[in-house]
Amino acid sequence: MALPNYTETRYRIWHYTYVFICALIFIFLIAPLFVILPLSFNAEPYIHFSDKMLALNPEGFSLRWYQDMVYGTKNDWSQAMQNSVKIAFFATIGSTVLGTIAALGLSSRYMPYKSLIMSILISPMIVPLIISAAAIFFSEAKLGLSSTFTGVVLAHIILGTPFVVITVTATLSGFDESITRAASSLGSHPANTFFKITMPLIAPGIISGALFAFVTSFDEIVVIMFVGGPDQMTIPWQMWIGLREQLSPTIMAVATCLIVMSTLVLITMELLRRRSQRIRGLAD
Repeated sequence: MALPNYTETRYRIWHYTYVFICALIFIFLIAPLFVILPLSFNAEPYIHFSDKMLALNPEGFSLRWYQDMVYGTKNDWSQAMQNSVKIAFFATIGSTVLGTIAALGLSSRYMPYKSLIMSILISPMIVPLIISAAAIFFSEAKLGLSSTFTGVVLAHIILGTPFVVITVTATLSGFDESITRAASSLGSHPANTFFKITMPLIAPGIISGALFAFVTSFDEIVVIMFVGGPDQMTIPWQMWIGLREQLSPTIMAVATCLIVMSTLVLITMELLRRRSQRIRGLAD
């Protein structure tokens, strides 16, 4: 945004200084990504910039590591990718349902001890992850769910639910309760009121929470190393093993895909935020 013509010189200096500082911080945070992206297209089986890459020779670039990520069997990247997607998908569904129900309950004026319940629900975000992982492991071990697909999904539901609770609760904070009361006075069933009135209005918050839960599950490594087994190997776990045992440029290809996915999630959340603002503007 351009400054008005009547802006004093000192304010102009501060404005451009502030913009410059923000740009430096942005570069500091984003610069490492520009190293990962080109390395994922390296034709050689080493993580370095070859002479051909530095000379921009087409022979120095290749998609072989992306092919290895999808079709390769040596490091079982494809199976890890499938496991990550499956676990994140079911964990997102569970987190979204539980988190939305909890947020609706917390938004009720009749709910007692809201602060205490809210603190308990978001505790997985506050407690160190390794402590949560150990607690989940011992709990699931007693139930016979350790090293099972169901156990891993339940563990990720525990980690993802707080994000849904926070986003949906924030959306419900600006919700006009008179709309649901009007629907009830006209004879609408509570379930019908929720699916036709409440849910469409809070959908941006629900979707944002679901995206947070999906990313949390997809990127999680500590809990999966506690409660998972060889059959539940995920992408972050496979990357950890690859970094320790067999350093391969496939890791750069996977990291690039994760960066692209995270960027798309951020763009989607921004679009949802703008949609939510438009809806609230129309509601006002």
